[in-house]
Amino acid sequence: MISAGDFRKGLTFVMDGDVYEVVDFQHVKPGKGAAFVRAKIRSVLSGGARETTFNPTEKFERAVIETKEMQYLYNDGSLYYFMDNDTYEQIPFERESVEDAISFIRENDTATVNFYEGKPFRVTPPNFVELEVTFTEPGLKGDTSSGATKPAEVETGFTLNVPLFVDIGDTIRIDTRSGEYMSRL
Repeated sequence: MISAGDFRKGLTFVMDGDVYEVVDFQHVKPGKGAAFVRAKIRSVLSGGARETTFNPTEKFERAVIETKEMQYLYNDGSLYYFMDNDTYEQIPFERESVEDAISFIRENDTATVNFYEGKPFRVTPPNFVELEVTFTEPGLKGDTSSGATKPAEVETGFTLNVPLFVDIGDTIRIDTRSGEYMSRL
């Protein structure tokens, strides 16, 4: 059991039959009255987020989240299939579960998959990926000192802003947490 006074970012717990992850928290000690914990929590199963307050002595069961590295195989239009590298079991995912990650994952790439009680609920790509630019407008010569950017589409279909010197066929490094261009390789 864990008390609300022990909340930290990333901690998972069970409340009202759902599993929540602490996104942000603040211990508040007002001048008058009892202390409390203000927390922003997100349901790991449905993805919904909310802000709520807790008494610091409230107790919750800690949720055990299993993490596995899995390989993205393919999608058949509606489902995205990932393979467990240890058992070779293929697990289908709905679009909502992989929506944030699929923009950065190519077929045969690995991703981190989170499970709660054997049910997968989240796919996370590596923090940095290297993808090839498939479409971008040509940059203007000599306009590199202004730090200007242009949109570019990478091989997964994701569009981001890149410096003017990046061309079609270049491989670029992308930070998947923010979706920003890092460097050209």
